[in-house]
Amino acid sequence: MAPPSHAPLPADLLPVSEPLLPKEDPSSLDDVIEQHIGGFGLAQMFQAFLVSCAWIFDAQYTFINIFTDAEPKWHCSPDSAAAGTCSPSSSICSMDSSLWSWDSPAHASIVSQWNLTCSVNPVLAGLPPSAFFMGCLVGGLVLATLADSTLGRHKMLFLSTFAMGLSGILTAASPNIWFYSAARFVGGVARATVGTSALVLSTEFVGKRWRGEVGIFGFVCFTFGFLSLPVSAYLLRTETWRLIYLVVSVPTLLYSLLVRFLVFESPRWLIVKGREGEAVDTLRRIARRNGMADDFSLTVGLCYLAGEKDGAGSGNIYSALMVLWQKPWAFRRLTAVMIAGFGIGLVYYGMPLAVGDLDFNLYLSVTFNALSELPSALLTFFLISKMNRRTAVVAFTLASGVLSVACVLMGKGVQMIAEVVSFFCACTAFTVIMIYCLELFPTSVRNSAVSMLRQAL
Repeated sequence: MAPPSHAPLPADLLPVSEPLLPKEDPSSLDDVIEQHIGGFGLAQMFQAFLVSCAWIFDAQYTFINIFTDAEPKWHCSPDSAAAGTCSPSSSICSMDSSLWSWDSPAHASIVSQWNLTCSVNPVLAGLPPSAFFMGCLVGGLVLATLADSTLGRHKMLFLSTFAMGLSGILTAASPNIWFYSAARFVGGVARATVGTSALVLSTEFVGKRWRGEVGIFGFVCFTFGFLSLPVSAYLLRTETWRLIYLVVSVPTLLYSLLVRFLVFESPRWLIVKGREGEAVDTLRRIARRNGMADDFSLTVGLCYLAGEKDGAGSGNIYSALMVLWQKPWAFRRLTAVMIAGFGIGLVYYGMPLAVGDLDFNLYLSVTFNALSELPSALLTFFLISKMNRRTAVVAFTLASGVLSVACVLMGKGVQMIAEVVSFFCACTAFTVIMIYCLELFPTSVRNSAVSMLRQAL
C-alpha cells in the first residue's frame, strides 16, 4: 500500500505544543493553509506553473554538452581518397590535416575548434562534462541546505537561475578548454539547486491532494527543455557552438527576473521559520487572487502550529543536514532513496550523454530520448495518485536495468528501441522517486532531502 502523502513526523524532531484550537479546527499546517486559500486555485496554479518552468533551463544546461562537445564526423578530401593516402578507417591523428576535413564547420564543436581529438592529453575532451557534474555535486552539498535554513526556496531559485544564466554567457566567451571547464563547473554549482528548489517550492504552494500532479508538471517542463536542445542545435548546426549557449543563457537570465518579482516565498517555509507575519501576508495575497475572503485571522492557528517550527533559528545553516544524518528514521529513508537514485541515474543521465557513441544520427537519437520522457511524465501524472511508490520504483528500475544490458547484446536494428524503452523506464522511476522523496520528509528538511537524492542521481 502506498505511503500517505505526508509521512508521520517523530516527536523528537517536531515536538507538538498543547492545542490552542478547538478540536474541530484544523490540526496541521496543511489544514490551516488549505482552509483559507484552497488546495489549488488560480493563484497557486500560476505560481506553480511559473516556478516549474525552471526545469526547462535545468534540462538545457544538463544536456547542452551533447552537441557543443560532440566529436564531429570527418571525411577524406577527394584528392587524398583518390590517391589512397586517406582511408575512413584511419585515425585522423596519424594523417596530415590536408588529407581530411570535418563534415561540419570546425567552430561547431569545441572538439574540432580546439583540436581535442588529437590532444597530447586525451583526458581534455572529457574534462568539461566531468567539471559540470562535479560542480553539481559540490553545489548540491554546499548550497541545498540554504533553501531550508536561511535563504528560503524563492531566493535560492532566483539566485541559482541567475547564476546559471550568467555562467552560460561566460562559457560562450571561453578562449580555451580550461576556461570552458571552469565555467561549466560554476554552471554546475548553480544548476544543482534549480530543480530541487523548483520542485519543493511549486508543491508547497498547493494542497496535499495536488502535490504529486504539480511535481510531475515540473518534469513535463524538463522534457520540453530537453526536447528544445536537438531542435536548437539542428537549426544552429553550421553556426558556432557559442551561439547555442547564448540561446539558452539569455532566456535563463530573463526567467530569473520573473522569479524575482512574480514568485512568492513558500508560506509553509515562512511559518516553519517563525516568520508568521510574512506568511499571513503571502496567504492573503493568494486568497485574494483565488477570489476568497482575505479578512481571516491566522494568529491562533499559527500559534497552535508553533510546534512545527524546526529550531533552525539557532543560526546553523546546516541544521537540516544534521537532522537528516542524526535522526535514525530520516537517515534510513535518505539512504534508501539515495541508493535507488544512484542506480536510476546511471541510465537516466548515462544514456543521453553516451548516445553519441552509438551509430545513430545524433539529433534523432537525442530527440527520441527526449520524446520518451513525455509519455513517462504523462503516465505518471495520471497514475501518481493510484501508484504504490515503492513498487513502481522497483519495477521500472529493474526493467530499465535489464533493457540496458540487452542494449549491449542486441543487434543494431533493435538496439535503439531497447535504449529508448530503457530510458523511458528510467524517466518514470526518476519521476516517482522524486515525488516519493517529497512525501517522506517534512517542510523543515524537505529541500535538503530532495537535493541529496538529486546528487545520488
